[in-house]
Amino acid sequence: MRLIHTMPDIGAEAAGPSYSVVRLCEALNTLQQETTLALIGSAGSNPFIKPFSRGFGPERLGCSPSMRRWLNQEIASCSVDIVHNHSLWMMPNVYPGWATKGAPIPYVVSPRGTLSQWAMRSGSGIKKAFWPLIQKPSIKHAACFHATAYSEYEDIRRIGFKQPITLIPNGIDLPVFSESLKARADSERTLLFLGRLHPVKGIDYLLQAWSQLQDVFPEWKLRIVGPEGDGQYLRHLKSISVQFDLKRVSFDAPLYGDSKFEAYRAADLYVLPSHSENFGMTVAEALASGTPAVVSKGAPWQGLEQKAAGWWPGVGEKPLVEALRSAMALPPEQLQAMGQNGRAWMEEEFAWSGVAKSMLDTYRWLLGRGDKPDYVLID
Repeated sequence: MRLIHTMPDIGAEAAGPSYSVVRLCEALNTLQQETTLALIGSAGSNPFIKPFSRGFGPERLGCSPSMRRWLNQEIASCSVDIVHNHSLWMMPNVYPGWATKGAPIPYVVSPRGTLSQWAMRSGSGIKKAFWPLIQKPSIKHAACFHATAYSEYEDIRRIGFKQPITLIPNGIDLPVFSESLKARADSERTLLFLGRLHPVKGIDYLLQAWSQLQDVFPEWKLRIVGPEGDGQYLRHLKSISVQFDLKRVSFDAPLYGDSKFEAYRAADLYVLPSHSENFGMTVAEALASGTPAVVSKGAPWQGLEQKAAGWWPGVGEKPLVEALRSAMALPPEQLQAMGQNGRAWMEEEFAWSGVAKSMLDTYRWLLGRGDKPDYVLID
């Protein structure tokens, strides 16, 4: 089977879609499926990535005439079995829709969180015109949507799309550590946020919650790690720190690769207080590292409580305070046990080989080469 996947680019943080889409394509290639990932920018060391140069126009739109021409040629040749686009709101997410319209090639769309209520409300005014005039028409003929969680399935249906939706989570690579359990000094414990510093992440809630907890748990520190973007949101967060006279809070530069996983491993507890997430890759990374998590209901991680691997409070300051109070009061040994529950969960249900196999079975069904998988929802 020949597959073309598309996405705008690979972000510097190598997280979220920059990680999950690349790993999905790698896993599909491992299953002997000829998979090409087309995007703007550099291919790095990945031989299956086909990079294209950016053309003229606003950088935010990511115009690339060369990418558009290549997609048109490949689809016109009828040598492609499936075209699968990841994310929305940039021209590399529009070109595959234009190219497949009227072609006998199933088109699959993974919104990757871009259709959430928060995402649809946020952003520049350009979105209000881009959606009805360009983006929505380019995906109306999609044969199937892909959701990484049931909440994203609901987002897709709320927008009005009636096509089948394949419900397949992202996968995760389990890091290997030299020690079976975390070694920490009892005198210092760490609450970690690691991810993009962006308003959608709800870090302002976290800081406000910390102002109520810092004196109750003097042995704990809060570590916020991530890229600052244009710096505006980071300045806002630091102003909150000053306003509430926060103690033992650090804002650290982003971490990548092994250093990132060591940060998860060194923490007693991971926290993600997001307004909206279609998956929340950092949660999977933390759990794979053996660290329990407190994650808001803005992210689809209800399994945290079912698997005894963390807490799933409502969105906002008050529920976050209550969950963190419960979590931070537990002894290190109990949190470590919850972390091991989370790691076992990731190993059992989120291996990339299984994720790729599920996606491949979806493709086969779309092509009439197999039965409909149970995780493909048609209502």
